[in-house]
Amino acid sequence: MPPRPRGVAAPRTLSSFQPLRCSGLHLLLLPTKYSSNPPPRRLSCCKATGGSRRDVLLGLGRAAAAAGLATSQYALAAPIQTPDPATCNPPADTAPADLSCCLPYGTGTAIADFKPPPASAPLRVRPAAHLADENYVAKYEWAVELMTKLPDDDPRSFAQQWRVHCAFCDAVYDQVGFQDLDLQIHNSWLFFPWHRFYLYFHERILGKLIGDDTFALPFWNWDAPDGMTFPAIYANQSSPLYDERRNPAHLPPFTVDLDYNGTDSNIPRDQQIQQNLTTMYHGIQCQEDGTLLRAALPAGRPARPRAGTVEQVPHGPLHPWVGDPSQPNGEDMGPFYSAARDPVFYAHHGNVDRMWHIWRGLTPSNTDFTDADWLDATFLFYDEDARLVRARVRDCLDAAALRYTYQDVGLPWLNAKPATTAGGSAAPATGSLPATMNQTVRVAVTRPRTSRSRREKDAEEEVLVVEGIAVADHSKYVKFDVFVNVSSSSQGGAATTAAAECAGSVALPPHAVRMGNDKGAAMSTAARFGISDLLDDIGADGDKTVVVSLVPRCAGDTVTVGGVRIEYIK
Repeated sequence: MPPRPRGVAAPRTLSSFQPLRCSGLHLLLLPTKYSSNPPPRRLSCCKATGGSRRDVLLGLGRAAAAAGLATSQYALAAPIQTPDPATCNPPADTAPADLSCCLPYGTGTAIADFKPPPASAPLRVRPAAHLADENYVAKYEWAVELMTKLPDDDPRSFAQQWRVHCAFCDAVYDQVGFQDLDLQIHNSWLFFPWHRFYLYFHERILGKLIGDDTFALPFWNWDAPDGMTFPAIYANQSSPLYDERRNPAHLPPFTVDLDYNGTDSNIPRDQQIQQNLTTMYHGIQCQEDGTLLRAALPAGRPARPRAGTVEQVPHGPLHPWVGDPSQPNGEDMGPFYSAARDPVFYAHHGNVDRMWHIWRGLTPSNTDFTDADWLDATFLFYDEDARLVRARVRDCLDAAALRYTYQDVGLPWLNAKPATTAGGSAAPATGSLPATMNQTVRVAVTRPRTSRSRREKDAEEEVLVVEGIAVADHSKYVKFDVFVNVSSSSQGGAATTAAAECAGSVALPPHAVRMGNDKGAAMSTAARFGISDLLDDIGADGDKTVVVSLVPRCAGDTVTVGGVRIEYIK
């Protein structure tokens, strides 16, 4: 065992832990792409087997909107249940053919129901990574080093911890009762609660290993200027926090691009920071209550990418921004199967979770879903005592009840309202749909209602629907931006997501989705963007027709879009 840093207490022993070994493991070698009729894929690890305009910052509508969804064509059926840990699939597509991401599981392994820590437990305060002092960094490095030294079949080991993300993000488990429908926690309403639990258990395992029940993971404060570089604590090549599979051009002091399109913009740092701040502001103001309720994923529905705005941008772009472009798929952070192999993953998702935490405290109207199909969705994790735990979404909604919080570092993006693009009138419509996104497409869209009153806008949000989005190759990072009445001076894609005319982005890091029995089909989805405030900001609320521009940024030749229309959501 590595020596502990000076001043850090010795860890408590885990006398109750018994290593869980994966017996009777059978691995099938598979093609890297889905064929039209592939053989069944299984691994067995046991022998027996009106208020706030911020709601969709997180892809979560208010309770009233959620209740409205239950009466629509997307009415929910049942909550997602914990997968069968005895049977799973190899990760698909971009992952190596011989990789197993199954949770360690043996015959007779008990599954306990999650219990939150007592209210008397110490409050863990997650620090901003760029503000962490030497003592904290030494403690964190020691904890990660101990985790990496655990046997690979220990569910608390780093080898198993990063595989947990692979297991729930890369088509490894089936939905219970629906064979060949994968359990996918990205691009749905499961994204935030699942990752909250993931960090929660990872954090507690690290704390238990060093005997410190106050230990907390750091967060990458990419939403504030001082945190808009890759965190230096992860860049030390002699540290267990280092990962060699990163983009060497993006190490400190290079400024992060929250709107990363696969190539560096190389603009001055001050300009990049301002663009990042307005991109964050845009993630709040360019969306509206209830516009991403299609992110619901009840049992029996195929996974489809319908993410919230934070999951799209900046969560999505930062994965390929960190990953090594010389690797086949931008590993480690690029594809979901390997993303958690990089320790900075946990800091990145710490800030994603912080966005949810912040959003809930901005105004009393920012409340979570009350639908039981969300609240009673369940997941499996191993805890700090190596026990397999069943956790429900409803058990993670209050960070204080989980006994953690975040260092207060301010929210400079709250006042970073973007300006309209200079350059005159909107660019004219120059295309039609359906179309492949190998070039910018501008289409005229008729608005059923114009010049609505404030009361009407509060009652119903005007929503821009981009539908029939088909991705032929989901092993690639896909991104395109959506603008309304962008000026003629921005033709050629000069506008960014920081512009007031931007309705949002579709940003999809590489990941696998099994499409039921039709495994050769392209991944298809839709995107919805609230535009009531946007139209007010750009002076277009009285226009009977608007021009919607779809601007491809990455892998546009693999994407087709079927149509664009406007609808209204209460």
